[in-house]
Formats: sequence, C-alpha cells, structure tokens
Amino acid sequence: MIRLGLTSFSEHERLTGKKRSTLYEYAGHLPLVEMDTAYYGIPKQESVKRWVESVPANFKFVVKAYSGISCQGDWETYYKNEEEMIQSFLHSMQPIIDSGKLFAFLVQFSASFGCTKENVRYLEKIEKWFNGLPVAVELRNGSWYQADYIKSTLAFMKERKFSLVVVDEPQIPINPVPFFPFATNQAFILLRFHGRNAAGWLANDKEWRKKRTLYRYNSAEIASLSEAVRKMSLEVKETGVIFNNNSGGDAAGNALEMKKVLNLKYEELNPKQMDLF
Repeated sequence: MIRLGLTSFSEHERLTGKKRSTLYEYAGHLPLVEMDTAYYGIPKQESVKRWVESVPANFKFVVKAYSGISCQGDWETYYKNEEEMIQSFLHSMQPIIDSGKLFAFLVQFSASFGCTKENVRYLEKIEKWFNGLPVAVELRNGSWYQADYIKSTLAFMKERKFSLVVVDEPQIPINPVPFFPFATNQAFILLRFHGRNAAGWLANDKEWRKKRTLYRYNSAEIASLSEAVRKMSLEVKETGVIFNNNSGGDAAGNALEMKKVLNLKYEELNPKQMDLF
C-alpha cells in the first residue's frame, strides 16, 4: 500500500478547507501523518492516546523521535541518562505501538552526523533501544552516500532492519544528500519530500522556518517522483510518503496531485464533515 501524508495535521487548508484542522478532520483525507510534537518534548501518554482515538483503524503515524535520541537538544537537563530518556519516550508512545497504528519512528539526524565509527556505534544503540520496532533513519550528511561508504551504509541499514529514508531536498554545494531510491527494509520504506529551495534550505536567520521548505513541486516533478514511488512500492509491503514542503502551504496540494497521478483511492478514513446547507 502507498500511503501519502503530510508533516503535522493542523496547517493544511488546501486539504481540509480550514486554516486550523483537528487530527480527526485530517484523517478524513489521508491515511498517514508525521507527528513532530515528540521531537521537541516527549508528550504525556494520555495525549498520545487521544491521537490514536482520533483516527480510524487503518490510519498510520510516522512519529519523529525526541531530539535527544537523534543527538540534538539538551536532553541531559531532563533525564539522568540515555536509558531513562528512551524509556520515557517509548512509555509515551505505547498507545500507538499497542494500537498497531505505528508506521515508523523517524530518527532524523542533523547535518553534523557524519559517517564515522562513533556514529555507527550510536546507530547500533538505536537498534538496541527500539528492539524490533519499525525505525526509519534519515541521514542529512552526504558522507554516508559517498562512493567509498554507500555500500557499507546500505548493508548496515539492511542488517539492522532500519529503513533508510529516501529524501528529496535541495542539492546544495556543501554536503548534499542525494535522492537515493533504495529499500533497506522489505517491510516498509519512508520517503520525505522537503522541496528544492536551495536558498531557503541554507537560511539561518530568524525567518528560516518560513523559507526552508518554501517550495511547490511542479507537475513534471510530481510525475517523476510519483514514478519513483510506484517503483519502490513494488519492493516493499508498505510505502509511506511525507510531503514536508509546507512553508508556503504547498504540501497538501502536492500530495493530492500525487494521489491523482498514482490513482490512489483511500477507504476507511474518518467521515468528512458535511455542510448543513
């Protein structure tokens, strides 16, 4: 199955017709969402339980792992050690795990996380911590994809049953991560489309959030990406696609365009709210 989804659920007016939507409303249109809330702070288990209760049985979540797990953020302020941090995260996420609605935990590393022995050992810790749960790893440092390392990178991901995230992002001169459509886990694959705004991708001023993913894929680009998605879906049981190009509100429109190109029809979604008149 090919599942199309968006980053967050509340800010996609082109999907729901509302400037601010609930998760229940979002789940009337698409069968997948990426929840980034836990990246910034581990939520209470009761909040996660409400997420699960807001969506239909066939709906799936991509949950972005807490920033401390991906070597970002000051986790030492809140947790005594790494084990306490991961236990707190997994306890919070237990309702999603138990419900069968987890597509994958997304562990997104920063551009500073290069291909080193130290970082390989850290990925081995990730495998141990998540202990058989579906994990998608997004690498934002191009060294993992260099000719000298790519075969080892893919072999490592396969051995650990990680799904190496297939990303589409601006090909900037410094440390670019290529679009590399290769499945490292036959159970599932995750693709994330960030747009191709090179100038915005490099922005580091106060307005960087409004620029980084400010991009709308044109019809030719959607057609090309759709073909890549279709081909990859033949290699795995589940294919998840997340559009993250939403600084200008373009993600929903692009997802709906890809849905049409791939002729996808989703059933068993939440009922859409009907107008009274």
